[in-house]
Amino acid sequence: MYGTGDVGRDCAGYGTFTAALVARRRTGEAGPSGLAPEARVPAIVVTDDAGATTPDLLGGGIRAAVDKGARVIAVEVPVPGPSDALGDAVAYAAAHGALVVAPAAPDGRSSSSPVFPASYPGVLAVASTGPNGPSGGGLGGRVDLAAPGELVTGTGPGGGLFTASGPGCATAYVAAAAALVLALRPELTAEQLTRRLETTAYHPGTRLPDAAVGFGVVDPVAAGTGSWPGAARAAAPGDPVRADPGPDRSKAWRALAVAGGSAGVVLLVAFGGLTARLGRRGTGRAAG
Repeated sequence: MYGTGDVGRDCAGYGTFTAALVARRRTGEAGPSGLAPEARVPAIVVTDDAGATTPDLLGGGIRAAVDKGARVIAVEVPVPGPSDALGDAVAYAAAHGALVVAPAAPDGRSSSSPVFPASYPGVLAVASTGPNGPSGGGLGGRVDLAAPGELVTGTGPGGGLFTASGPGCATAYVAAAAALVLALRPELTAEQLTRRLETTAYHPGTRLPDAAVGFGVVDPVAAGTGSWPGAARAAAPGDPVRADPGPDRSKAWRALAVAGGSAGVVLLVAFGGLTARLGRRGTGRAAG
């Protein structure tokens, strides 16, 4: 979505693509399904008529998402600097119990400096991983979690299959995982939700948080199953990594089915028009 016109406009297909990674409902046997297919994704304008965004525009989008009742807000495009409007919007989200999830680096290029809103306290900063490991080289800011984000396949405008890469795609997966957890435990605060995702991630064999993947690669199945320690904290820097047998995975698919069928949270997928290289280009209505 972009500019001052119809919020359904999608200037390069990226908004539709990332929304589908979160919440696409598969019809019949055609195409992939989103990780949280019962989540609702409202269309909110966060770019100008040229498809570019600014800290103030992102701040306005975050506020609009909160006002629509969002519990998880996935900002797919980072900006290189902060602003009062963006910082205030992140604080506004926190005050209303909403978790903001954002890329730790721009899609398609490394960043030697912190990016925003991921660098604000309380925002869940996400890096991308692929078959060869973390792909966010040159990260200059904090990384809290990682998720698959390289050569991700999904649907775009018109229903065709697209591919894209980058932390923006990984952010969509983490936001969807958060939606599934909230479907099971809607009473969790944003801080408790963050801890749940971090403590159930696939931890790297390094001190936590790791510079490249934070507390590890998000694991939606583990996050939605196993014991619920409530306010148990995430591992702190310097904590040893302990072997953990993890939850009973035999119930994983049933747990995901229940979560997907009952998810009532709202997610904002904010995006910029030229932040990912898609398999095809096109325009259409954003999922939501």
